[in-house]
Amino acid sequence: MVVPRSTLTFTVLVRVGGGRARTAVLKTAHGQVQTPAFMPVGTQGSVKALGPDDLRAVGAEMVLANTYHLLLRPGPETVQKLGGLNKFMGWDGAILTDSGGYQVFSLAELRRLDEEGVTFRSHIDGSEIFLSPEKAVAAQEALNPDIMMAFDECTPYPAGRDETLASAELTYRWAKRCLAARSKENGPALFGIIQGGMYADLRRTAAAQIAELDFAGLAVGGLAVGEEPARRREMIDVVSEIVPRDRPLYLMGLGTPEDLVEGIARGADLFDCVLPTRNARNGQLFTRAGRLVIKNQRYREDDRPVEEGCPCYTCRRFSRGYLRHLFMSKEILSYRLNTIHNLTYYLSLMRRAREAVLHGRFRDFYDEFYNARVGREDDADDQQQ
Repeated sequence: MVVPRSTLTFTVLVRVGGGRARTAVLKTAHGQVQTPAFMPVGTQGSVKALGPDDLRAVGAEMVLANTYHLLLRPGPETVQKLGGLNKFMGWDGAILTDSGGYQVFSLAELRRLDEEGVTFRSHIDGSEIFLSPEKAVAAQEALNPDIMMAFDECTPYPAGRDETLASAELTYRWAKRCLAARSKENGPALFGIIQGGMYADLRRTAAAQIAELDFAGLAVGGLAVGEEPARRREMIDVVSEIVPRDRPLYLMGLGTPEDLVEGIARGADLFDCVLPTRNARNGQLFTRAGRLVIKNQRYREDDRPVEEGCPCYTCRRFSRGYLRHLFMSKEILSYRLNTIHNLTYYLSLMRRAREAVLHGRFRDFYDEFYNARVGREDDADDQQQ
């Protein structure tokens, strides 16, 4: 499928027979992205603790940046004057920008929302900022990513039916305004966001409405906001049954390894979350067997890598004992080494899923993933010096 008004193309390579899991190639102006893909989060134009060379080394092909935060500093105009987000960041791969809609949810105490848009109080200096669908599109076009997101309202959880319906309908009206606001014929591809909370019929209606519009891709928002995993998966199932299969499907903000595997099984192509980078800075490392909490006393004299067989720089060079020492000493190097490992784990998980789909063994991959994790989570309470 060649997407109108952008250079983006999306080509499905293999679908799982009898299921929804698939692998595809998303071609952007800054290279190809093999899907399913995980996007490391560079909220302010930087994936915390890593440089562009690190991102390439761990296997990243696309990263995410956030319009709201870049709007506050340094401002889209500054980024534009400095050559756009790719040049600004020194990153030659693909970039997706979130519209700032999530901040409508996460900064609720600092905002006023109406039909026209949202008025924020900056969390930095308290200054007043107005963000509308038109302004969100203009800001993202100035940043010039490969993919930009429509401005939406992320429905909170729990929320009553009337509130959820009003939120989904507002998101739909804003989606049409975002499409009308585009000014660049070959500018960033625009993705629409499906809301609808935890009500299957509202999700179904929202999915059908957003899918009818001229979006290059579709995203599911309003998940991982406090709901139970079973309810979350139900909502993904509802949406994936409705949306057309010729466009990429992006599950916004889902980030546990289980969320990724379940999302892939339901036909999702793109994922993002701060979990691997944030947990790295908190000393929590991901492995096939589960989470490893590096501050635990048991690792003080442990000469093994975080995970045997892991190809990352951290595991090739350093022991658990050294990583524990860095973390307990609050050394900056701890952030970098832990983040390298966690992102390597996440991107390797995506690669293994793609290979499983390509070779017709996704069900085996799915079972192996869960079998390796049964009863193997680390104990976060063993924290002695």
